[in-house]
Amino acid sequence: MRRWVSAEGHEVDSVVIEGRRLLRVRHLGYHVGFCATVEEVAVHVDLADLVEVVDLRRAGRPHARR
Repeated sequence: MRRWVSAEGHEVDSVVIEGRRLLRVRHLGYHVGFCATVEEVAVHVDLADLVEVVDLRRAGRPHARR
């Protein structure tokens, strides 16, 4: 799952609700809204401030040997 955060405490992640993929926006842990488009997310947070969170435990995992 992908997740983006800002230094101001915004968090955006992708969720599926009733079979529909939406972007959930939170600020300091509080629910702000569900957005269908990136343009809707931009109403709540400056997109340029968002950085993707990378799970290094998963990214650095060696491939299984056969």
